[in-house]
Amino acid sequence: MHREDWKNLPLGKETHYESTYNPQLLHPIPRSVSRAQLGLDGQALPFSGADEWWGFELSWLNPKGVPRVAVARFRFAASSPSMIESKSFKLYLNSLNQTEFASADAVRATLEKDLSAAAGSDVAVSLFDVEDPQLAVHTPEGICVDQLDIEARSYQPDAGLLKLAEGGNAVEETLYSHLLRSNCPVTGQPDWATVSIAYRGPALDRASLLAYIISFREHQDFHEHCVERIYCDLQQLADFKQLTVCARYTRRGGLDINPLRTSTGEIDFPGRFARQ
Repeated sequence: MHREDWKNLPLGKETHYESTYNPQLLHPIPRSVSRAQLGLDGQALPFSGADEWWGFELSWLNPKGVPRVAVARFRFAASSPSMIESKSFKLYLNSLNQTEFASADAVRATLEKDLSAAAGSDVAVSLFDVEDPQLAVHTPEGICVDQLDIEARSYQPDAGLLKLAEGGNAVEETLYSHLLRSNCPVTGQPDWATVSIAYRGPALDRASLLAYIISFREHQDFHEHCVERIYCDLQQLADFKQLTVCARYTRRGGLDINPLRTSTGEIDFPGRFARQ
C-alpha cells in the first residue's frame, strides 16, 4: 500500500549516488504518521526506547586522500519527532565517501550533528574499527518458540490471536522468534527480523504468540512501528509488570534497524545475531 504521505521518498526510485558530503539527502519521516493508527498520536507514549541502527558501509578520506572505513552505531530516541527514511540514510552515508575529514572524531561529530537535526532530537553515534571484538555475533537469550507445532493462516497483524497461558501463573521470561517478517510500506520489499519479548507478569501462551508474530508476514509498515504495534498489543492483553520488545532486522544497503520499546526505562540492546 503506497501512502500519499510518502510519495516523495527516495525508496523505489532511480537513484543518483553522490560521493561528496551532502546532509540535505537525509529525509525525515514523522513518527506520528504510523502512531496515529495505534491511537498514540497526540498523547504520552506508553513506552520508552530507542532505534539502534548499524552502518557497515561507512567510508571517508583522511587528509592525505587515503580511504578510511568504520562500522557505525546510531542511537535514535523513540521520543524523537522523526525517524530517517532508510534509503536517504544510505545515500547520505555514501556522500561521505570522497570527502576529507581530519579524523574519525570529526566524522562522528558531523554524523551526530546532521542526524540530530533530521530526527529533531539528539542522536548518539559510535564508530568501531572493523576488527573490533564488540562486533562479534551473539546468540539470542531466552526460549525460542519457532519449533512449536501450530497451524498459521493469518498473515495480517491480529491481536486476537494472543492469549495467556491457562492457570494464570506469573512468570519472568524472554521468548523470541526468528520468524518475524514485515514489508516496506513504500516498495513492498520483505524485511526479516528476530524479535524478542521479555516480560514479567501472567504467562503468555507461547503457541498464540508465535501465531501472532507470523501474522505480520504480509503487513506493510516501517520496522519501528511494527515493534510498537507488538508492544501495544501485548500491553492490551495483560497488565504486565515489565515488558520489553526488541526486533533486530536484517541488513539492507549496509544498514540494519533495531527498534526497542520498553516499560522499564532501560535501553539494553542484545548483541548482533547471525543474520546481521
